[in-house]
Amino acid sequence: MACPDLGEHLIPFLDYLQAECGLSANTRLAYQNDLTMFLAYLRERGGCGSADLQTAAIEGFLRCQRHAGYAVSSICRELAAVRMFCRYLAMQRIVDRDCSESIDPPRKWNRLPTVLDPRSVATLLDSPNADMDAFALRDRALLYLLYAAGLRASEAASLQTTGVNFNVGVLRVIGKGSKERVVPVAASALAAVREYLDRGRAPLARDGGDWLFLSRSGKCMSREDVFYVMRKYSRRVALRGKVSPHTLRHSFATDMLSRGADLRSVQEMLGHADISTTQIYTHVDAARLKAVHKKFHPRA
Repeated sequence: MACPDLGEHLIPFLDYLQAECGLSANTRLAYQNDLTMFLAYLRERGGCGSADLQTAAIEGFLRCQRHAGYAVSSICRELAAVRMFCRYLAMQRIVDRDCSESIDPPRKWNRLPTVLDPRSVATLLDSPNADMDAFALRDRALLYLLYAAGLRASEAASLQTTGVNFNVGVLRVIGKGSKERVVPVAASALAAVREYLDRGRAPLARDGGDWLFLSRSGKCMSREDVFYVMRKYSRRVALRGKVSPHTLRHSFATDMLSRGADLRSVQEMLGHADISTTQIYTHVDAARLKAVHKKFHPRA
């Protein structure tokens, strides 16, 4: 008798992660896409039942993804999704054991995140100044907050007007896993937000919602909208390379550390669960200093 298809357990698994582990909607979608590819790989090779879920099959899937040109970071994420799925199946006694335990993740390439120099940051933040209509006011406030608070695109899109405390000078942010953090915000960023609220938000509002940044339709901006705004203005000021909302987040962290901020404080402001994630920015600053030394020192 053929084993039931493991795909039947995919949605219950994702529901479990979202309900019990606080999985965000974006992470749920990424897990679903990764596991759909993995299950399709098993089916193409003859079966997708519990008996087909073996260590060799998982390793074969990872090799297949590597040969298909996927980045090592993407393969690491896919392996993380498969591991969580295997643990869930073992916990539910759908399989006898977790066959993913012995698999080592691919070694990530030591790639440093892209950051902007302070002059480029200033040019980008002030680029929506052309006509200062409602959209320009919104976009300037958005760019200022992305850099001032080191926000992820999804965090910026989900900000609410009640989350901005002008008196104390802080921002209430809902991060990954619905975790809340409070981040200090510079006066210049708060001034940009205040001007947007006073002159720009009302013309965009339709349903009276409490979202801070509104789209052309008057609804809450999406994560994709934030990426679009970033692309629009980075092209306007002719910034080189791939610039995204995360570039401003990287720049925020690097600038804070280079000016003497302690690593633990930057970790809290970024909302990193593990301080090792924040430590990458110490390498970024060291790499920047080495590049400056090499360029300007006469004997470098």
